[in-house]
Parts: sequence; structure tokens; C-alpha cells
Amino acid sequence: MTTLFDPAQVGDIALANRIVMAPLTRNRAVGGIPTEIMVDYYRQRASAGLIIAEASPINAMAQGYLDTPGIYTPEQVAAWRQVTDAVHAAGGKIVIQLWHVGRISHSSLLPGGAAPVSSTNHAPAGLKTFTRDGFVDTTQPRALRDDEIPGLIADYAHAARCAIEAGFDGVEVHAANTYLLEQFLRDSVNDRSGPYGGSIENRARLLLEATKAVAEAAGPGRTGIRLSPLTTFGGATPLDSDPQALYGYVVDQLAPLGLAYVHMIEGETGGKRTPPNAPAFDYDALRRAFPGAWIVNNGYTRDDAVEAVASGRVDLVAFGRPFIANPDLVRRLRDNAPLNKADSATFYGGGSEGYLDYPTLEGAPA
Repeated sequence: MTTLFDPAQVGDIALANRIVMAPLTRNRAVGGIPTEIMVDYYRQRASAGLIIAEASPINAMAQGYLDTPGIYTPEQVAAWRQVTDAVHAAGGKIVIQLWHVGRISHSSLLPGGAAPVSSTNHAPAGLKTFTRDGFVDTTQPRALRDDEIPGLIADYAHAARCAIEAGFDGVEVHAANTYLLEQFLRDSVNDRSGPYGGSIENRARLLLEATKAVAEAAGPGRTGIRLSPLTTFGGATPLDSDPQALYGYVVDQLAPLGLAYVHMIEGETGGKRTPPNAPAFDYDALRRAFPGAWIVNNGYTRDDAVEAVASGRVDLVAFGRPFIANPDLVRRLRDNAPLNKADSATFYGGGSEGYLDYPTLEGAPA
């Protein structure tokens, strides 16, 4: 029987165990460039079978929050290289999440004070983002023109090449949490006509074209994708009218690409795996349609994760917040040891406090 602590082969990437560190936005980059404390932060957590580094914008227009690291300039590549070298020296594997926030942004974060871009020109209801002035309402977006989309896809591919140059073991396409690719996917947001709007096939076109371009740049066996069929971003983004049909089509189209994995957020991100009033959703049907590794995420406990892997329902389990406060989470899970509690006041922005100073089981800072 396979266990949570057994090795795994995920595409071209060999992992020491089946515990994944989920991507966690921590806002510790400066000017979009990873910092020295980020090197230590990821090195501390290298015992994870796989680290998925925090979401990183693919171009300057992709940024939605202050002090998030990018993956599209030579300076960013050089800084990320220090992170990947440190993780590899500690025996770990690390991929990076390729991110475009779409309409979840503010003009103060974008070149020349530009409006965010999306599938639509409608802003998300009541949603705020993090800027130098704190949390502020998002700026009304503009709908991308069809003739701009080839350049956007090229930027995804460029970011993937930058990631491989920076020493990452692979990349994850961020198509979840109601960011740009999911804004195109859902008929609750995508109100356009033409080749990228209307039918499921058209709404999924951007996600599939971007993923194919990334897989060509990084190698399909080093490419994963994150999906979140029932996420609403705290209620700001309604679900698609038929999530099962939409995401079933997406996974069917991803299946022949030879991708390393699908990373599935079950339920509401950061909330319940079975949200109240959400439609019934058959994740197992999607899993059966995909030949690569299947990673699940969202509030899994140790016992949940052990059972999910042992049953064969999933291949790996991703943990988010537990990795913030427990750099030695793999050992704690293996030993069924108590977990440190995370300080939510230090989640976003700041320095080493609440970032590098959580103790290991021995009681010493990692």
C-alpha cells in the first residue's frame, strides 16, 4: 500500500515523499525581486517532497499585490537561482507557479498606472487588493482584445523559460482562484464574444493555449496546472453555470498533453472542501480522466492526507498554512507530532518575524 511518506514520480520529477508545500503568497519580495530571506525560507522547507513556490507574475501587467516576486526579468531569474540552489543543496525539489491576476489588481501596481486586464471590463464585486496604501478596492479592468492574446501566451512561455533558467525543477500554470485564466473560463465572468468567449470550448481556449505554450517551453513532464472549480474568492466571483461540464472539458483536453500533474483545490480556497450551497461536484471523474499525478489541496489534516493517498484516490497532498509555521512539517506529519500555530498578523509582508523564526521539533529556529 502506498503511503503519504513514500517516494513518487511526478512527470520527470522524482520526489522523496508525497507531501507538497502549496504556493503561499507572503509579500517578501522587493521591487518584484526575490530577497535573501526568501532563500532561507524555502531552504527551511526543503524536506517537502515538492515545493510549489509562491505565485509569480509572468509580466509587469500580471501583478496584483505589493511585493510579489516575478519570473520574467534577468534580475528575477538571478535572484530565484539562489532560492533553487539552496533548496537543491538541502535535497529538495521546487517548481514555481506562473501567475497572471487579471482583474484582481490596482492601477498603482501596474506600469504607467494602467487598468488591469481581464476577459471582461467588469470589476469583481467588493474585492480588495494589497498596495502601498494597504488594502484598497481593485481598479476597474478593461477587456483584453483578441489581438493581444498571442502576446500574452508568449509571455507565459517566456516566464516558463525563465523558470527553467532559474533552476526550477518545473512550473505550475495558475488557472485557479479566479485569476486571469479562470476569468476567461467562467461564464459568470467571461462576457465576451469571438474565439475566447461564449461556448465552453472558446472560454477554455486561453487556458489550453497558454498551458501548451508553457509545456513546450519547460517540457510537459515538468509542467503542472492548478484548478479550483468551486472557488469564489470569498464570494466575489460566482461559479460557472455548469462547473462539472466546464472543468471536465478542461481536464479532458489537458489529458493528452503529457503534463506532470493537476493540482486540484477542492471546494472554497481557504474554506470548506464542501462549501454550503455549492453544486455537487465529482472530482473523481476528473481524476480518472487525467493520466498524470493528481495533487489535492484545501484543509487536509494528517489523517485525511494519509487516507487519501492510501486509498489511491490521490497521489500527493498539498499543505499550505501548516508549512508557514512548521518548516519541518514532513517530520511532524510522519511522527504525528503537534504543529506550531501560525501568526496570521505576519502572513503578508514584513521581514523575518513570522517567516524564518518558527521552531522545529527540537525547539530551535529552523
